[in-house]
Amino acid sequence: MSAKKRISFLRKGDGEKAEMSFIEHLEALRWHIMRAAIVWLVATIGLFIYIDWIFDNIVFAPAQSSFITYSMLCNLGHSLGIGDALCMPPINIKLQGNTVSGPFMSAISISMVGGIILAFPYLFYELWKFVKPALSSKELKYARGSLFWISLCFFTGAAFGYFILAPFTFNFLANFTLGTKNVYSYLPTLDDYIDTLNNIILGCGLSFELPVLAYVLAKIGLISGDFLRKYRKYASVIILILAAIITPSPDWTSQVIVAVPLLLLYEISVLIAGRIDKQKAKEDKLWS
Repeated sequence: MSAKKRISFLRKGDGEKAEMSFIEHLEALRWHIMRAAIVWLVATIGLFIYIDWIFDNIVFAPAQSSFITYSMLCNLGHSLGIGDALCMPPINIKLQGNTVSGPFMSAISISMVGGIILAFPYLFYELWKFVKPALSSKELKYARGSLFWISLCFFTGAAFGYFILAPFTFNFLANFTLGTKNVYSYLPTLDDYIDTLNNIILGCGLSFELPVLAYVLAKIGLISGDFLRKYRKYASVIILILAAIITPSPDWTSQVIVAVPLLLLYEISVLIAGRIDKQKAKEDKLWS
């Protein structure tokens, strides 16, 4: 076999080279993908079995006035003595369908996206198992606990999107009126509602991975605390654009709700990168 068809993985923790061919790497990757796909498929089928309950109690819940976020915000406003300032207007969304296969395809979409969310830790675990042999013992030490932190950030972001952003988005859109003659009836389609909710949850889940990404890039040496501070103003503009993309509604309230946590996550990333810079400086002094 020619040299071009071979790739070497240096397992520095073992102190020796374990040489694998390109085909062998593809074979290993194939098995990781297959195991991840099986777990995702099992989660998808499990969700599809209980799709009616999931739709009534989870998917459609943010579009109902009885959703927990509305009552919690209203009670918070009363506790703070500001009356109904935090109480949102009543919401009443009626969904419509314009295709024969709409309900079935929507059920498939809910189950597939829900399967990704439910199986996310295992999906990342399979990715980690594929990459792990190429890391040194020092890199493995740095990556300790990465599965926990990446999963925590993802689920925190997904929960933020579901419990905070989605209610604000649907409440705004449901109560927004165009003109004064009541010639427009707000009847969103079922697939439009589900796509909007999926984009909010997945978008927020992935966006909340920013501190973990900053940690990895700082450890590799691609970024530093000074770098993030220097380009803070540019990052703020990008975050505002990202917030506008994640939030399907055009109101500034929803965009601010997304932008503020992302800006806070960016500042946390600056602190993480700065701390890693200090650790590297100490290590350099010890070795010098």
